[in-house]
Amino acid sequence: MHRPEEKPTPSIRHRRHLRTTAITIALGVAMFTVGAVGLPPSRTGRPDAPASASSSAGSARGIEALRERVRRLPKDPVSWADLGMSLVQQARTTADEASYAQAETALRRSLALQPADNLHAEIGMGALASARHQFRDALAWARKAIVTSPATPASYGVLADAHTQLGQYGEAEEAVQKMADLRPDSSSLARASYTFELRGDIVRAKALMERALRAAGTPGERAFAYTHLSSLALDSGEPATALRQAEAGLAIAPRDAGLLEARARARVAMDDREQAVADYTTAVAVAPLPQYLLELGELQQSLGHSTEAEAQYAVLRAQERIRRAGGAPADVDAIYFEADHGHPRQAVTMAEAAARERPFLAVHDAYAWALHRAGRDDEALAQAEQALALGTRSALFLYHRGAIHQALGDITAARSDLEQALAIDPSFHPLHAPAAREAIRRIDDTP
Repeated sequence: MHRPEEKPTPSIRHRRHLRTTAITIALGVAMFTVGAVGLPPSRTGRPDAPASASSSAGSARGIEALRERVRRLPKDPVSWADLGMSLVQQARTTADEASYAQAETALRRSLALQPADNLHAEIGMGALASARHQFRDALAWARKAIVTSPATPASYGVLADAHTQLGQYGEAEEAVQKMADLRPDSSSLARASYTFELRGDIVRAKALMERALRAAGTPGERAFAYTHLSSLALDSGEPATALRQAEAGLAIAPRDAGLLEARARARVAMDDREQAVADYTTAVAVAPLPQYLLELGELQQSLGHSTEAEAQYAVLRAQERIRRAGGAPADVDAIYFEADHGHPRQAVTMAEAAARERPFLAVHDAYAWALHRAGRDDEALAQAEQALALGTRSALFLYHRGAIHQALGDITAARSDLEQALAIDPSFHPLHAPAAREAIRRIDDTP
């Protein structure tokens, strides 16, 4: 006996009625999912799924086995495609650009051996493009894979990733539903959760991620679910729950960078900042991604540890020099860093380029903040509105818009945004949360 469907959330009610499928019956909701390749975290929208140390070691062993296989079968396109995809996953774990280059070599070798109807390589190229933030290329590869095999769920995952990061949210939802129709697994449920999270429906997002956890068949899937359940708990003002979810995940994957970050954020919320530093430090050692470096640096700065903070910022500056040399678009955290700790005008230039390539809501927020820091608040407000257009429940985005409203003299709107940010998470940022409280105090003191 199935439960009746709930009505779609108001933000998507205008869209076509969704077909009744096995997955919507099972969940009792009109849900969307996004595919099997890459799962973006909430802050940056970066489409990289965390991987545990144990799965990383397994991946390394698997890659060696695949290398041996292509040595034995050098003309087998599937073996080359499998190697390429494994290298993409390794690069996501290690943040190693060389692994991406090796992945591309393997995937293109597969395509050279089988130029047409090479599904594995087409999906792999889409995943690689997504990981490199080349989302228009990812879209093209996803469409090619769908032509090759219209019933393969992973192709719709790549498609939905690309549409989401290109700001094409309606198209992403359609790809998401197709993925659900084809295969209602842990990955689908996790993607559904993320879709509702983007729209600010944290209750449904949590319910779907809990189902993803129960359906998880691998340690990596379980680690991913725990990471996002921890984040969703923080967004619900439940730091103790966030800590429990992160620790449950770390019991499975002790050196998973995403889980270490989740526990660090929960510990900050519970005012256990020294332990949070330890978690961030380990996360950076596992995967020196800009997000972790910036969060650790700003936490150290908030503690008055200027030397330690500068050490993280120095790595970020070195990464930025490498990015510029390669001509890749800037990531969100690089823009935030330049706006707050470098040169705001340069941050604006970086954000302009990033928004052209990836008009995702997190990029709009970074663009807004860069413009604000550069003193261009009228333009900043337009970008901040785009960042919050879906109703995303983000304390950081609301703080940014509140600061922009305050700079423009709209005190009522500023206070509303700042209070909402602190209500979502009183410790949402080690530097900006105190600034939000100080801004409210100044508003209250204004005659």
